[in-house]
Amino acid sequence: MVTDWRPTASLEAIKARAGLLSTVRAFFAARGVLEVDTPQLARHGVSDPHIQCIPVPGHGYLQSSPEYHMKRLLAAGSGPIYQICKAYRDGEAGARHNPEFTMLEWYRPGFDLSALINECLTLFGELFPGAPSRTYRFRDLFADVTGLDPLTTSDSDLIQRAEQHGAPEDLDKAAAVDYLMATTVEAALPAEQLSVVTDFPSWAAALAQTRTDTDGTEVALRFEIYYRGLELANGYQELTDADEQRRRFERDSRLRGEYGLNVMDADPYLLDAMHHGLPACSGVAMGVERLLMAQRNSNRIDEVLTFPGDRA
Repeated sequence: MVTDWRPTASLEAIKARAGLLSTVRAFFAARGVLEVDTPQLARHGVSDPHIQCIPVPGHGYLQSSPEYHMKRLLAAGSGPIYQICKAYRDGEAGARHNPEFTMLEWYRPGFDLSALINECLTLFGELFPGAPSRTYRFRDLFADVTGLDPLTTSDSDLIQRAEQHGAPEDLDKAAAVDYLMATTVEAALPAEQLSVVTDFPSWAAALAQTRTDTDGTEVALRFEIYYRGLELANGYQELTDADEQRRRFERDSRLRGEYGLNVMDADPYLLDAMHHGLPACSGVAMGVERLLMAQRNSNRIDEVLTFPGDRA
């Protein structure tokens, strides 16, 4: 068997990673945000049908995000917190994905979404000096690029447009919008601009709050930030209603069954913490490798990983 023991990342990339992490830690230390550590192996995984956790028989799941545990810390009175940790997702491998990756995630009690966006852009000002920024509403950006309103255009028209751009058949409306966003709309964003996209469709709320738009349609209090063709940040004004969270877990379970995926039990620890009282807060997650790729203008994650999956 032919093997290559050497790292895929250059020494320069390895040093750049150390510098990035140093910058991040200094950024949060200056703002009084506490660094925390939570389990990477736990009894429950996420229910999101778009994320597949890696099971560890007899023990639970490798965590796809520290979100549930960090929210338990928030409910226990931790105040503002951040974490840099490994995360794991099954089936995610390719030029921009690796099953094991590093996540930066933080939560700000008392911050609304606009305050968290501003903090993200301040951090990015240190990581990507001189990069301009611009904010778009999801439905406005989508309509400008595709000519279709993602919230009010008929399901058939959105699905037909997605299929014209290479989407597989049998998508529903939400999946068609997601496909067009990923393949068409994101590609239209200026590469050398930090593009903030807000007010996602309500079906993409995940663990975010929702609000009613000016025409009565429901949108999610969620944002993403893109730079150099990469999604760098995914943030929410966090849902704090435990009963609504339970309903979303139940909806996810139904969807997973419809998609032929393993059904994930709702995390009772998170629900109990939310019943105890999750403070009003906003939170955001970033892939550290994505940040490094953007810094180095790289299109391959193996250029910033020491040992990706096929050499681990």
